[in-house]
Amino acid sequence: MLIQAVLAVVCGSLVGFTLGLIGGGGSIMATPLLLYVVGLPPHVSIGTGALAVSVNSLINFGGHARSGNVHWRTAILFAMVGIVGAAIGSALGKTFDGQRLLFLFAVLMVVVGIMILLRSSRPDGKAGAAESFTAAVLAKVSLAAMAVGMLSGFFGIGGGFLIVPGLLFSTGMPMIFAVGSSLLAVGGFGLSTAVNYGWSGLVNWQVAAEYIAGGIVGGLIGMRLCNHLAPRKTALNKVFAGLVFVVAAYMLYRNLGAFTST
Repeated sequence: MLIQAVLAVVCGSLVGFTLGLIGGGGSIMATPLLLYVVGLPPHVSIGTGALAVSVNSLINFGGHARSGNVHWRTAILFAMVGIVGAAIGSALGKTFDGQRLLFLFAVLMVVVGIMILLRSSRPDGKAGAAESFTAAVLAKVSLAAMAVGMLSGFFGIGGGFLIVPGLLFSTGMPMIFAVGSSLLAVGGFGLSTAVNYGWSGLVNWQVAAEYIAGGIVGGLIGMRLCNHLAPRKTALNKVFAGLVFVVAAYMLYRNLGAFTST
């Protein structure tokens, strides 16, 4: 149990670091780490990871808000609409085979990583750009939030690695604002998913607490590095995409048997 606790704290710090750095990646790391390092079953890994990522995301969101990295109206709208989608998606996800769920999750990660790299070559908004909230943007943000929320709940993730692209493509805001704003939705999505899984007894509360403790320290370090890299948009985008590709490759390798064995 002591070894498991230490592993949970260390893994939690890695998750918190990625949340603070890129506003996502917490859940795509949380689930595999809980599964392959800490040793929890697939659905318990999803539920426990969702809870830990939710709490750490809200803590990191406070730090980014104090640094002025949040477009508030967009963040609140995305979170509110997306939570509805997350509730629907998580109800469906619990009925799906755990190993196949993780394999499909990894495929989705690859697609998102490619989209982020393609966007890196396009002009980005100015770091101090004002928040735009026209009717067209309102519609695009709402549609993106519902889609991302459902995917987030289905795969049992906070969804930062989906929310950040959703904010980028629906609003055109700079990466640093997408990272900061995404964390409110990550927290809301993760909490919605965790409640759904916890209701079914699929959350390990002790491991979640250990994960959160490690994540607080890692998040502070990641947030400081994020602010340092903010002027270099391409570097931050490449860090985000690179992390997604690495974790996706490992998850594809570990879960390929879910489809080839039948």
